[in-house]
Amino acid sequence: MTEIDNAALDRMLQQAFETASQLYKERGFQRRVGFGSRPALISVDLANAWTRPGNPFTCDQEKMNGEIIPGMQKLLAACRANGIPVVHVTTAYEIPDRTSAFTDMGLWHCKIPIEVVDIANKDLWAIDSRIAPVPGEYTLLKKRASAFHGTELAGILRANDIDTIMVTGVTACACVRQTICDGLADGFRTIAVKECIGDRVPGAVAWNLFDIDAKFADVETVDTCVAYLNGLQRAAA
Repeated sequence: MTEIDNAALDRMLQQAFETASQLYKERGFQRRVGFGSRPALISVDLANAWTRPGNPFTCDQEKMNGEIIPGMQKLLAACRANGIPVVHVTTAYEIPDRTSAFTDMGLWHCKIPIEVVDIANKDLWAIDSRIAPVPGEYTLLKKRASAFHGTELAGILRANDIDTIMVTGVTACACVRQTICDGLADGFRTIAVKECIGDRVPGAVAWNLFDIDAKFADVETVDTCVAYLNGLQRAAA
């Protein structure tokens, strides 16, 4: 689609969302879960296979380079300055052969080309160097859409008394959304960081953030999240 088509699509979506928002509010949706006192940042699949060009999983590069990565850099700086835990999440498979009698891909390869994310090719599943983990940050390897499904994430968060997760990454329609839904279900306050969530398909981000905000998390800006993180240190002082 052209830039003109994308702009027109965004305008139509916003008009639709304005009408839908009124309906939701009248029925008691779009409530606020709010920030807690012990947050962590969960960054989902901002690895090279998704953030860089030339892969089946490559996401919108204009948004990635102009908005998501800069937003993540700002958010990571605030987390690191305030001692906030960061979990970088990525996805890869040890047995990516679709003809194998046994594989860790489950049945997901029947729908999407996950076999390309071979754990033997670390460059594909390594976190983008522009937002690379620093000492003290954890990198979690998942096999399914949700960062919680079949992983140690919930246990790690609870062991560290985390009550709030700020979720970023890709894609809005799948791994980010599933992580947010499972996070809320597991009892964490869920915050979707608006500028730091992307996808491959025009309109997917706008629609999913609207629906997530109505049902599963508070959609907040990077600046709001940074101010919240900085405020925690002031409150502690």
